[in-house]
Amino acid sequence: MRILVTGATGVVGTEVVAALGGAADGRQLSVTRTARRAPDASVVSWTIGEHPVPAALDGHWDVIVHTAASTRWTLSREEAFASNVEPLRAVLELADSGTHLVHVSTAYVGGMRNPEDLRGAEFEGYRNGYEWSKARCEEVVRAEHPGPLTMVRPPLIVGRRGDGGIARFSGPYTLLHALASGLAAVVVGDPDGYAEISPVDEVAAAVVDATLGDPPPRPRTEVVAGGAGSLRLGELLDVTCGTLNEFRAAHGADPIARPPIVATDSWTRFFLPLAERYLSPFQHEAVKLLAMFQSYTSMSSPFEPTRTVKDPAAAMADAVRHWAARKPRLALARPEPWTMVARGK
Repeated sequence: MRILVTGATGVVGTEVVAALGGAADGRQLSVTRTARRAPDASVVSWTIGEHPVPAALDGHWDVIVHTAASTRWTLSREEAFASNVEPLRAVLELADSGTHLVHVSTAYVGGMRNPEDLRGAEFEGYRNGYEWSKARCEEVVRAEHPGPLTMVRPPLIVGRRGDGGIARFSGPYTLLHALASGLAAVVVGDPDGYAEISPVDEVAAAVVDATLGDPPPRPRTEVVAGGAGSLRLGELLDVTCGTLNEFRAAHGADPIARPPIVATDSWTRFFLPLAERYLSPFQHEAVKLLAMFQSYTSMSSPFEPTRTVKDPAAAMADAVRHWAARKPRLALARPEPWTMVARGK
């Protein structure tokens, strides 16, 4: 079985490659990895959509696992299209009717859409350019891929269950830094809102099962999520702050305080105008970045999983411990209070 994994050095791609190596079980698997930045000659370097297809990627592929994507929430519409939709079309040129495409999307393409939420008007109701582009990608693969198709939709991704390991700290790890440093003086959202997370190894397991299983006769979607058993925002903060404080206590650092949760409406009406006027430029940028979490950690309804994440609190604690052990300077930082300075005068 000839398998191509794009984005092979990324968060999901790294875990998928490792899982494929452990799942061979006597099968003849030929796994080719490609990434924009190849760490060594074992990975084919390819900036998808910008550079021609390398000769090493010629020929028929039994399975293409497409994990490559830009996950930045701050992408403009043009950047999102260029970063995610155009590369997908380049990957589809490598596929034929006998190629099973396993496409890693995001659970949020099927979630809440609100034109008034964040930059929703710019992105047709989606919360940011990443979400919008992944929705467009799903449309493209359904319309243009001639062969079997499986789409895997994960929520926010954290480290492996058990050891918390992950290839790169991104996405929800921004919140850990903000909590430890004091930049997250408040958290915006609904304390009872659902906060869906998944360990990266459980996302990879869904991808590998699809890769090695029988190709579906019609497009199939796998949703990896906690569903009704997912964390609520208040619980997520309790687990995160509690685990950070265990690490800090073991290293002689004072505990951090769990920040208060401010309702979205109150934040928008009262707190945000004050923040724009009185916070320092650096703090104001941090506030805007953290505000992008509010709709991801305050969903009114959970996802309906096809693969259920069990005990997400334990998974989150594992992720926090690993982050703290790898980033002790950040995890043990002395929180700096917000500095109120008049701006625009």
